[in-house]
Amino acid sequence: MADWAPIAKEYDPLKAGSIDGTDEEPHDRAIWRAMLARYVPNKGVTGDPHLTLFVARLNLQTTEEKLKEVFSRYGDIRKIRLVRDLVTGFSKGYAFIEYKEERALLKAHRDANRLVIDQHEIFVDFELERTLKGWIPRRLGGGFGGKKESGQLRFGGRDRPFRKPINLPDMKNDFYGEGSSEKRNWSREGTRDWRTRDRDHERSRDKRWPERERSWAWGDSERERDSKEERNRGRERKDRDR
Repeated sequence: MADWAPIAKEYDPLKAGSIDGTDEEPHDRAIWRAMLARYVPNKGVTGDPHLTLFVARLNLQTTEEKLKEVFSRYGDIRKIRLVRDLVTGFSKGYAFIEYKEERALLKAHRDANRLVIDQHEIFVDFELERTLKGWIPRRLGGGFGGKKESGQLRFGGRDRPFRKPINLPDMKNDFYGEGSSEKRNWSREGTRDWRTRDRDHERSRDKRWPERERSWAWGDSERERDSKEERNRGRERKDRDR
């Protein structure tokens, strides 16, 4: 865990599907798809990736002009690429903005995230496709972020960083009785304690049984005596009446 960090330094679909980046098996099919994918970044994309900002969750009605109006306040823009559908030409809701200076990029990254544009709260991050090793887009099962209702949460990015792992290495082993010999001995002693307690309980119960039987026997004799006395009184009344 020495190399653990809240933000991924290298993209791994298995880690991105883990809340703390320590999972050993994928929890959904999309992670399998991403692990088996062989994605090559789009070579047709131009510009400096280290000066490019990724902007997502845009209103589908937001235009390049609106993006330029908003993001030019952070510095000089070299290029804006609003991604559109090849068939319909409609916006897909995300864009890439390349700045001329790194200072403007960092300022936009710091201040523009969660900015509201056309009634939509946007998400801003650095471009990862060409800068993060092993990056796989969400359409192939990769990516970061995601929605809870989709059941495909991804961690390790700005929007949803890894949570700090809780180091409990012995908990699972102890639960299944697979811990160290010391702990196994302790569990056996604990078992003997339970057995001893059960035996003591059985003995005390056996002792109480004769007392209860005696009390029941005493109760029966008392009831018999009372019934005899009642019968005798009845006979005496009959003799007097005669």
